[in-house]
Amino acid sequence: MTRFLFLVFLIFLSKSSFGQTTALFEIIDSKSRNELWLNPGMISYHFDKDNGYNNKNLGFGAEYVFSSVASVTGGRFKNSDREYSNYFGIYYHPVKISFLKVGFVAGGLSGYPATNNGGWFPALIPTISAESRRIGANLLLIPSVGDKVHGAISLQLKFKIWETDPRTD
Repeated sequence: MTRFLFLVFLIFLSKSSFGQTTALFEIIDSKSRNELWLNPGMISYHFDKDNGYNNKNLGFGAEYVFSSVASVTGGRFKNSDREYSNYFGIYYHPVKISFLKVGFVAGGLSGYPATNNGGWFPALIPTISAESRRIGANLLLIPSVGDKVHGAISLQLKFKIWETDPRTD
């Protein structure tokens, strides 16, 4: 599964498929954007493979990009415990390494039985993102937190359905 996630990430996010040349490392200037992306949930690779966690976290989500460094997100998916989770958050990606944007998403999650009896709890998740003109991906590095949060690497493909300002970067 790890090789599969890595291969999918490389295929969709290879520098050649984006046709861009960028500096190896840069701090991204904040510029106004107006885009809407949709996603069908994510696939995950759980660090603890012995507990039979759900790796197909299908659902529906949206991400509204209002800045070259920030966006808001929300959605619903079938979580690791095979329960439905809702989420909301703000992505912040201030650093670019080659074609990858690096940062985190901060927000809230619900639906995990061992955490607040399935209620909402705060989350801060490191992320790596990449986007082409119409397709993108978010790689989420979910840390393990005792028996409450099941650590995983999750890949979320996303599809741009709307924008008002053409991208120039």
